[in-house]
Amino acid sequence: MPQLSPRIAITAALALAAITGTAAWAQSMTVEQARKQVAPFYDMLNQPAAKDLKALSEQALAPDWKSYSSETDFKGRDGFVAQVGGFGKLIPDLKWDIKDVMVDGNRIIVRSEASGTPVGPFFGVPPSGKTFKIMTIDIHTIIDGKAITAHHVEDWAGALRQLSTK
Repeated sequence: MPQLSPRIAITAALALAAITGTAAWAQSMTVEQARKQVAPFYDMLNQPAAKDLKALSEQALAPDWKSYSSETDFKGRDGFVAQVGGFGKLIPDLKWDIKDVMVDGNRIIVRSEASGTPVGPFFGVPPSGKTFKIMTIDIHTIIDGKAITAHHVEDWAGALRQLSTK
């Protein structure tokens, strides 16, 4: 069997340590660590009109972070901050209540309930003083302590049904 040069052996050992070290961290993240990791993100979603959304986004999200609402449609960090700011003005009491957190490697899955009372037209429904409560699911992918993607689903159709019932 041929001998490896010391340089190749060291490079291979460092590469293996980097790969297994990352995998070990991802596999050993506890639910409590995951909750702390996503806390700034959900802090942005709770009464966002009263928050420094840019600072919170920079704390939690990588500069090239993407928020996917489908397999191909996404917003970047700045677009997401603008959208959340708009929701904060439209729904001053917006609340995102985390119900369950699960961890799968470097992914954090969050089941939550969003609620609020729109003060202006909401997806075409005029304000009526009614409140909605909907289920949401988010899958956050974390690398080097920052979220790089979020795939999300919200039951906005359910919100519209709740807001438009007589």
